[in-house]
Amino acid sequence: MNLQERGELIGFLRKHGVDPDKGLGQHFLCSQPIVSQILGFCGGNPGILEIGPGPGILTEKLSKSCEKMIAVEVDPRMLTMLKITAPTCEVVVGDALRVNLPEILATLPEPRLVVSNMPYYITGPLLEVFAKARGHFSRAVLMMQLEVGAKIVARPGKRERGALSINLQTQFNIRRLVDVPAKHFLPVPKVDSVVLEFIPRHEEFSEAFYKIVKAGCSQPRKTLANNLSNTLRLDRAEATAQIESIGLIPTIRANELTEANWLALEQAMAPASFETPKLNLPKSGGFK
Repeated sequence: MNLQERGELIGFLRKHGVDPDKGLGQHFLCSQPIVSQILGFCGGNPGILEIGPGPGILTEKLSKSCEKMIAVEVDPRMLTMLKITAPTCEVVVGDALRVNLPEILATLPEPRLVVSNMPYYITGPLLEVFAKARGHFSRAVLMMQLEVGAKIVARPGKRERGALSINLQTQFNIRRLVDVPAKHFLPVPKVDSVVLEFIPRHEEFSEAFYKIVKAGCSQPRKTLANNLSNTLRLDRAEATAQIESIGLIPTIRANELTEANWLALEQAMAPASFETPKLNLPKSGGFK
């Protein structure tokens, strides 16, 4: 049985009376070349946690490559199939947004790898969960909507760069691994996907830093000075002075700033306290 082939995957699902659930965002990867590429980036980890294994297309191979593997799956219909495809993998039935990931990860040998073909509609919340748990794993190999991935990896000066880029890049070193066209999934989604590698960083950034980033990126078409003034309710002249004090022109836009620029701006503004930011991804669909 080779579930990486579309025909065999369809037959396997039918045998168990399972149709992909659109409500759960189920799009199963079925491409031997793509699976092989992803597996090539997943070696050397005694402990593996997979979020959303589905019928076990990646799980089958991953479970044979490590000492211990755990998979978190929200759809109980997958249990019977996973017992066939990956019998040595321990399956936790539950919502990845609600289970205690650090607790689960702690039961795995180190170094630990997190793998997930993330449903598009919960990509943002899942990334937040992974970011909070980053002290408990060494690497993550995550598949997501291509447009989201482009935002996450965007460097200074790129149009796609925004608060999401900066927030995640301060928490991880991120690398683009594999582009995955929509045709390689069952059922075929409306958008292409990409696989990114996340290696946790452990530097500490203040709540003020993220608040300033969120404010500065609030309206990408406006200048940094305008965004800071409007969002943080600063006098326009004061916002301009703070930007100029770190050697930047007030007409600069947020996507042009480096991490060092944001840190310098935080020091210049020295706000007292701010709320912790959210990774403001939509539940589904595109970005404005």
